Amino acid sequence: MTPYRLATGGRIDRTAPLSFTFDGAPMTGLSGDTVASALLANGRLLVGRSFKYHRPRGILTAGAAEPNALLTIGTGGRREPNTRATVAELHDGLVAESQNRWPSLEFDIGAVNGLLSPFLSAGFYYKTFMWPAVFWERVYEPFIRKAAGLGRATYEADPDAYDKCWAHCDLLVVGSGPAGLAAALTAGRAGARVLLADEGFEGGGSLLCETTPIGETPAPDLLSGMLAELDTLPNVTRLQRTTVFGWYDDNVFGAVERVQKHVAAIDPDRPVERLWRIAARHAIVAAGAEERPLVFGGNDIPGVMMAGAMRSYLNRQAIAPGRAAVVFTATDSGYATAADLEARGVSVEAIVDSREHPPAWTGRAPVFKGAVVSEAHGGKALKGVTISWNGGSTRVAADALAICGGHSPVIHLACQRGGKPQWSDGASAFLAPEVRGLTLAGSAAGLASIAACLGDGAAKAAAALDGLGLGLGKAAPAFAAVDDDTPLRKSMWAVTGSRGKAFVDFQNDVHVRDLNLAVGEGYGHVELAKRYTTNGMATDQGKTSNVNAIGIIADARRISPADVGTTTFRPFYTPVSFGALTGSHKGRHFQPVRRSPLHGWAEKQGAVFVETGLWYRSAWFPRAGETGWRDSVDREVLNVRENAGICDVSTLGKIEIFGPDAAEFINRVYCNAFLKIPVGKARYGIMLREDGFIYDDGTTSRLSDDHFFMTTTTALAAGVMTHLEFCAQALWPELDVQIASVTDQWAQMAVAGPKARAILETIVDADISDAAFPYLAAREVSLGSGALEGRLFRISFSGELAYELAVPAGYGEAVADLILSAGKQHGIMPYGTEALGVLRIEKGHVTHAEINGTVTPGDLGFGRMVSAPKTDFIGKAMLAREGLQDPDRPKLVGVRPLNPKDTFRTGAHILKEGAAATLENDQGYVTSSAYSPHAGSTIGLALVKHGPERIGETVVLWNSLRGEIVRGVLCDPVFVDPDHRRLHG
Repeated sequence: MTPYRLATGGRIDRTAPLSFTFDGAPMTGLSGDTVASALLANGRLLVGRSFKYHRPRGILTAGAAEPNALLTIGTGGRREPNTRATVAELHDGLVAESQNRWPSLEFDIGAVNGLLSPFLSAGFYYKTFMWPAVFWERVYEPFIRKAAGLGRATYEADPDAYDKCWAHCDLLVVGSGPAGLAAALTAGRAGARVLLADEGFEGGGSLLCETTPIGETPAPDLLSGMLAELDTLPNVTRLQRTTVFGWYDDNVFGAVERVQKHVAAIDPDRPVERLWRIAARHAIVAAGAEERPLVFGGNDIPGVMMAGAMRSYLNRQAIAPGRAAVVFTATDSGYATAADLEARGVSVEAIVDSREHPPAWTGRAPVFKGAVVSEAHGGKALKGVTISWNGGSTRVAADALAICGGHSPVIHLACQRGGKPQWSDGASAFLAPEVRGLTLAGSAAGLASIAACLGDGAAKAAAALDGLGLGLGKAAPAFAAVDDDTPLRKSMWAVTGSRGKAFVDFQNDVHVRDLNLAVGEGYGHVELAKRYTTNGMATDQGKTSNVNAIGIIADARRISPADVGTTTFRPFYTPVSFGALTGSHKGRHFQPVRRSPLHGWAEKQGAVFVETGLWYRSAWFPRAGETGWRDSVDREVLNVRENAGICDVSTLGKIEIFGPDAAEFINRVYCNAFLKIPVGKARYGIMLREDGFIYDDGTTSRLSDDHFFMTTTTALAAGVMTHLEFCAQALWPELDVQIASVTDQWAQMAVAGPKARAILETIVDADISDAAFPYLAAREVSLGSGALEGRLFRISFSGELAYELAVPAGYGEAVADLILSAGKQHGIMPYGTEALGVLRIEKGHVTHAEINGTVTPGDLGFGRMVSAPKTDFIGKAMLAREGLQDPDRPKLVGVRPLNPKDTFRTGAHILKEGAAATLENDQGYVTSSAYSPHAGSTIGLALVKHGPERIGETVVLWNSLRGEIVRGVLCDPVFVDPDHRRLHG
């Protein structure tokens, strides 16, 4: 037995002891404990330090709203900081550490901040870190970065697996307290598909710690009966340890299931967490209500605890909160805690009720009506309280103080999509507005009694099924409706005249004076007050503090809480791990591997592959006798120039565009003219962003009057598709146009070189002579005497006579083999992306190495392509900006070394001869470089100030990272066939 564990009672398994450590000290607990309950059982009241003042803090709640008991749990890659001890289940061998303290929890040097509190009031960081300016980088920023945060994350890899999945249901019930169980039981009996999600490891909510009968039935018996019946219904799925954290469009909910967070030995074949995306026809939120603390001097001393939490630990885990307790309440619920304390042998020294007319009390403890606890006394543990009333006060010794200032319905999910909470004077709380697709029930709807919650949950489920057209069939509501007999509630936001710091936000050390100061300094708007004081930030997101803060602000401004309103509710309800969001997408599975339809063909040809975005692309094709990749690439380049080569270009983005307005749509998307492009022709197009810079380039072919085929770069295929969808749906919805991505539907191969036509003539049925199929022709063709339909484009990225042939993906390998066979007598060889890069640099063709997000068409020599007569195109207005028309802008030019034996690399800066290597002297940089077997030296493309005007100028290519300095000369960017005769051959 641990010091504070009661000899009998509770829902723990006394035959299953568990060992764990806290800050290195060995401790014991029982199966059914949370880390928080086990610490309390061992007499550990001090579990953490607050963020700003490093004040001693103890366990305040028994659930997800816990602001104090944040621990680092686990070791190595499983080390998780800021874990709420109140929801972390105990398992054998668990390792827990306190955080935000140094050198130890008992003696924390950071507590000196408490002495500096007069200088650390609300907004001190805005006022303090402004002057002197030189201190920011040298003093303030390093200090802030060191002080920021609570726990410390691990640098080791997480060894565990995570999973994602979908679920579909008629009714999602969030929370398995009385209202949630009644709703699930009602809908389950009616045959609806029900998913019941609850964040606890046991279903039942408040029934788990209830001692009074519900009608004639003891609460434990009622609970076990409902759970047993739900488990027999095949149409009901219960997800325990599952937090529904967000509500999204189309009634999709996000939830995280903690699958193995509570076990000592992790099964590597199962995930530790599972992210659920739940598509529900309707949802009932029965998430209950959070108890609100009372605000008075010293209310943060370890030993001060929510009354409901104290009752939970007492009845669920059989833990006495202390030897002598005081109950301070503003509602009737405090009396239930006092009754249970006395029934379990804990001395209740006093019940302090702020109301003048408390309910009848038959217990032993004296009741102080119309009184308050004006101050709690103690340091690292509670020693006593001062009780004050009109005309008098007394001090009472106690080591436990239960506080209850009312309840705040958990309405977060209902307000995540724009709904504004509405203040209720009767409930003294914010309630959720009516929203489509979601209903609140039980305590989440402002009810208090368990009987009323049971009836409300059943009624809300019946109404939801009727609204869905499912009806109730033969099943009746599981519980009858009962009027909530709870009296009107009136909150007390803070005890007036209380000495010492009265904390509102326990985690961030925000007290009453901070909020009053914020109002006095003009930050009384609830959103401004949050940021000025930090109230409601960090891991608990103000679950215990926000409503009290709103009430204090309302009093300071002499308005109603309804006029103050709340801060914005957003996902996530509680913290969600990156692992759960990532799922299986980590390591090699971070992104799906995409293989082109010609991947198998390239493997047969001996390709070496390289990752290009999501794709594996063939980089080069080594042959016997070649000593390195350069040998292979040089051979492939020379062979394309002399004979012919075949290259897989299937990874290019491919988009079909249909509709009577397709030509107009494309004309607006590209900066050059496309409206009158003839059927059967392709055109190179440049796509700008709205700011006037180039976004992407590619070719678009007109296959019929209302059918276009667009290609994009491999890297931006998805981005361009998204861009086009946005343009069609948001910018020009009046245009009749349809768009479809077909990247995976086509295998596409480039056949380039002077013998390309001779090879394809044996395969393509159509006449592809220069007269019949000129440069930039694009047509649908048949292959092999009508055996297969494909598309043929006469376009070239190499500067040679070239074609791109597209066939249905499943036929890609067979057609590529056919081309190789037909081209064998012509010396055809496959070539990869490395040779493709050399060929395009030799020809001065740009890729995203040059289209880097900072260039305009004029920078790359495409200024004449911009269609001035066009009424409009994306980027037109911003392209006319003075800065983008500045003649000093860097422009595309070629560069080669003066000595052919010298080499330079991409990224080298260009300096004038004799100029020092400074930012002011920087003339530009090399965007692409490669060894050219045609030129016999390294060649490159560069963006240089006034580049085309400086052709022939000797410059210095400077690479500080590599320590390379090479003399070079600026030249025309076209190194091969400047007259383009080969292209039109």
